[in-house]
Amino acid sequence: MASTPSIASRIPTELLVRGTDGKTILVPLDRDRITLGRSSACELAYPDDSGLSRHHMSFERTGDAWQVQDLGSKNGTLLNGKLLEQPTVFGWRDQVVAGRLTIEFAGNDHTATVPRENVVFVEAPEAANKSTTTVAASLESLIGPTAANDLNQSMIQVNPQMQALIRAGRELVGYRPLNELFEVIMDLAMGAVLAARGVLMTLENDELLVRAARGAGFKISKTVRDRVLKEKTSILVRDTQLDQALREQQSIVQNKVRGMIAVPLQTNDRVIGLIYVDTPDLIREFTREDLGLLTVMANVAAIRIEHARLNEIEVAERAMAQELEQAAHIQMGLLPSESPDVSGMDIAAGTLPCRTVGGDYYDYLPFPDGRIGVLIGDVAGKGMPASLLMTSLQARVKVLFEDGDDLANKMVRLNKHTAANCPNNRFITFFMTIVDPKTGELNYTNAGHNPPLLVRKDGSVEQLKGGGIILGIVPFAKYQDFRIRMEPGDTLVLYSDGVTEAANPADVDFGEDRLGELVASMRGRPASEVVAAVQAAVANFSEGAPQADDITVVVMRRL
Repeated sequence: MASTPSIASRIPTELLVRGTDGKTILVPLDRDRITLGRSSACELAYPDDSGLSRHHMSFERTGDAWQVQDLGSKNGTLLNGKLLEQPTVFGWRDQVVAGRLTIEFAGNDHTATVPRENVVFVEAPEAANKSTTTVAASLESLIGPTAANDLNQSMIQVNPQMQALIRAGRELVGYRPLNELFEVIMDLAMGAVLAARGVLMTLENDELLVRAARGAGFKISKTVRDRVLKEKTSILVRDTQLDQALREQQSIVQNKVRGMIAVPLQTNDRVIGLIYVDTPDLIREFTREDLGLLTVMANVAAIRIEHARLNEIEVAERAMAQELEQAAHIQMGLLPSESPDVSGMDIAAGTLPCRTVGGDYYDYLPFPDGRIGVLIGDVAGKGMPASLLMTSLQARVKVLFEDGDDLANKMVRLNKHTAANCPNNRFITFFMTIVDPKTGELNYTNAGHNPPLLVRKDGSVEQLKGGGIILGIVPFAKYQDFRIRMEPGDTLVLYSDGVTEAANPADVDFGEDRLGELVASMRGRPASEVVAAVQAAVANFSEGAPQADDITVVVMRRL
């Protein structure tokens, strides 16, 4: 038989990346450089790992070896427990920790750094395997249908608790919906102690809710309930007739309850409910062993319940994520798919939602006389609610602004509609301008949006101020429109507050001045390059901090 290759001689073909949740992925080493970080530009992108920087670290091939390098990350990279300060050779027995990830080499046999030589199988005399000190058993012999004829049956009869626990383990190991799981646990508890009645309850917002029951008319002592839930104590009463407090309770008499057990559904240090069982006679009295058995079974059941809950939450979150992805696809389809082709003008735009769907909105409205409307809006909030309000705003704008005249009065009508249909905790900022590409005349009105910047050909920057308050607050608000002229070489920048309010780790905002300086430095460049430069500048300024708001930029240059 061929010998196992040593660790040093094996050729790494994959990286094994393990998260704190235990999930692992195998990454083929099929390129010379692999980067890891929160940025989508990295080959290994983990945007939800807050411990990672946007560009955190890299693996690079150098001849026949690999080097690991930290890319100036905020929280650092650990190599074998020490902070990585310079590019270092990465070997079979090495381990990298970055954020919540652990990374090591794997070969084409998917093994990591544990050598196989640590385990050796040796021959032993046959007599040793048949010694009277050796006991053999199979699962089937313990709990299968032929167990009654098995040589180990005497052991099982002596220890029925083992049977019950094995049965519980088999029943609870697979996935079941929560409603079905409660019923299975109830049946297991009843069968384990041969109870006549039983009920399983879980704590939901400090209230006990019945999840499964065998029997009816349960009236449980509040003292028993509180000891089980608050003190995490299992209670056994062998004979209620010998307990004066219980003997005087009418419910005990009516239901002919003689013996009872109540145990907590406990996961480690947290109680999520209780199981209660009782019996009406003393033909079989509950024992201390029954109490111990039911306590252990309740612990196993509680852990299984929590796993089932987490699984259902995960399934719901996956479904929600899929719905959000579909919503994002629909939303992006509502935004312009390309920039308009307008003689004498160069126009481009881009938006980066901070979540799957966002509340920023921009659009172009061409008019028959050659003028073009350019608009931008920002719905307060994020996610699906903001996206729905943005979609409603877009539909209303297309109806109201059928022509490019009388912008102030049209804004008044848009505000009335928004105030009537917008929830109290939501509002919308909105800016619209109509541009005549022939003359450069620009007519605009503003409803509380960030004043756009007009960067002149000479590099000076003007803010297009004035207009009125945000949409959706005061139903009868008044608005004004203004006029200004764009000269050839001038650039107009419309933006959402996700640009200027983006903050760096020192909590300093990107700001209007920095935006104006950037656009002024790029005057004469194509509008699409200016949009890309603004987005990149905001990302670099934030130094890897999570994006806090949608980022939208619209750039219009007069040629």
